[in-house]
Amino acid sequence: MSEDRSAKLEKEIIDAIVGNLVIANRILAKEGVIDDFGHISVRNPLNPERYFLSRSRSPEVVTRNDIMEFTLDGELIGNDPRRPYAERHIHGSIYKDRPDVNAVTHHHARSIIPFTMNEISLRPIFHMAAVIGKRIDTWDSQDEFGDTNMLVDSMEMGHSLSRVLGDKRVALLRGHGCVCAGESIRAVCMISTALKDNASLIQDTLQMGKLHYLTDGEIEKTSAMLLSEMPLERAWDYWVSRAGFGGL
Repeated sequence: MSEDRSAKLEKEIIDAIVGNLVIANRILAKEGVIDDFGHISVRNPLNPERYFLSRSRSPEVVTRNDIMEFTLDGELIGNDPRRPYAERHIHGSIYKDRPDVNAVTHHHARSIIPFTMNEISLRPIFHMAAVIGKRIDTWDSQDEFGDTNMLVDSMEMGHSLSRVLGDKRVALLRGHGCVCAGESIRAVCMISTALKDNASLIQDTLQMGKLHYLTDGEIEKTSAMLLSEMPLERAWDYWVSRAGFGGL
């Protein structure tokens, strides 16, 4: 392959991933997952030591021009003078610690906040939530850092959070929100929306009586199915259309 053709192909790959990242910002805002202060990132598919993330801006209005590139230590590539997210270290730390993860969200969906402050499990209670996994632990910044502004604004804090996430897909942040990690943008969108919906359903169910969670086997088999190509593509098409990007 010629150098020109190779450069063109690389540009097409980056253009596509950046375009999907912009759409994912709009999707998660539309679905009520990410508010004005949440964010989603994606690992650079051509350089796993870097990732893409918007500048500090509300996800609902993110455009291609807002996307920045960072090293895994949170250092900006280039000399863009605009302000990045203070909590970009969440993303870099997880990418550093989890080579299998290619997309990360940090959000404050209101339905999940109560679960960061009590002992009720967010384990899946319906099949579409199987993608969040069997166990969800809570990171408490007080344990290592005492009183803070509640932002994960350093690599030290990012790695502390990442250790609680471990090899799982979701971790809660006490009194703050959560992080979701997936193999792709589509996967992390499914995990993030399912987490929000599962939290709401648990709260509704508790008003009716005792909770009955899915079994380990149900969670494993159902999540493997839902995170396969066809369900992810179908869900993505649905979200894209709802976010206003669908064609005729």
